[in-house]
Amino acid sequence: MEIVENAALVVVDVQKGFEEADFWGPRDNPAADDNIAALIDVWQATGRPVVFVRHDSTKAGSPLRAGYAGNELKDYVERRRGKGAGPELFLTKTVNSAFLGTPDLGAWLAEAGVGQIVVVGIQTNMCVETTARMGGNLGYDVVVPLDATHTFDLVGPFGWRRTARELAEASAVSLHGGGFARVVTTEEVVAAAR
Repeated sequence: MEIVENAALVVVDVQKGFEEADFWGPRDNPAADDNIAALIDVWQATGRPVVFVRHDSTKAGSPLRAGYAGNELKDYVERRRGKGAGPELFLTKTVNSAFLGTPDLGAWLAEAGVGQIVVVGIQTNMCVETTARMGGNLGYDVVVPLDATHTFDLVGPFGWRRTARELAEASAVSLHGGGFARVVTTEEVVAAAR
């Protein structure tokens, strides 16, 4: 696998509100935060661009709503902001795709000549998957290290229940099998980025 010199790491919604287990329910992949931190460190050490994304929920009672402590980026992410040798962008959004945030992610990537993005964060089957799909649709070479994401159990129509792991696997199959992104591991990305 090749990670190009100016590949952008897009860190999606790694926010304190996702720690509220009573609201979200059971999650998968307890190693996600360590893997996200490792990827940010490699990106910053190699001078590659990093995009930090924050979801400002418009839903009353959401742990991610603006003005609530849960809206803040997790401490390990916040500590890394502004520490890299390469360009950095911070954007906010109210929908699933980071491409529909402020400032405009697509314009920033185009100005920097970026054609490859690595998407990590929370939730695998929501904002990570939507950002990856849209990136693929827009012509980016999208890479998703699945173990640098996590999600939560969910109930859908007809009383269908899926575990976080099942949802993450379904996202991986859809993204990879559908040609939107290459789904890989953090270890593979770190090795290629060094």
